[in-house]
Amino acid sequence: MDLSADTRAILGLQLPTDPRWVNLAAHSLEEVLTDHAYCEQKAATSCISLIQRYSQYPELVSALAPIVTEEWGHFRLVLAELHKRGLYLGKQRKDEYVNALLDFQQKGGDPESRMLDQLLTMALIEARSCERFKRLSEGLPDPYLQQFYRRFMESEAGHYTLFIELAEKYIDPQQVRARWKQWLEYEKEIMSKLDVCGDRMH
Repeated sequence: MDLSADTRAILGLQLPTDPRWVNLAAHSLEEVLTDHAYCEQKAATSCISLIQRYSQYPELVSALAPIVTEEWGHFRLVLAELHKRGLYLGKQRKDEYVNALLDFQQKGGDPESRMLDQLLTMALIEARSCERFKRLSEGLPDPYLQQFYRRFMESEAGHYTLFIELAEKYIDPQQVRARWKQWLEYEKEIMSKLDVCGDRMH
């Protein structure tokens, strides 16, 4: 995936990150790294939850098992970066972005629709994370941190596509695409309303 191309064309995101975010993040490194660490931790546990919930789908289990390991490895990398800089893992804070996405998930209805929304939620979080990592890899003043975040950017891009592919494997692709379009529009509304906070990833 060519991540030098337009973010909207690659990931489908309808609203790019406010350019001010990177400058704010550069001045809140401890908070950003802490929030990033917890994001990786939650990604790992979310994949474990999907494996437990949908263990009857062997391809899903096989695809997500290595993602659990990878995301936990990312958590350890970020934690090591904090320690290397003499910083500490702070307390986990409320993630308004993710909580807003969870509000859009179908809670009732048929199991297939609920599964679809859970997979698309994960795809969207990975897509936005990829876009944020791209911003950091291009906008931070520290060349080392630019490279550090480019590594994460490339990984998140692959995860985003995996969740879409899993959805289309088990659910009618036309239904997936129609619902994905709704998710993208909803995420645009979320991004337009959230404050530009440089001390967190989302």
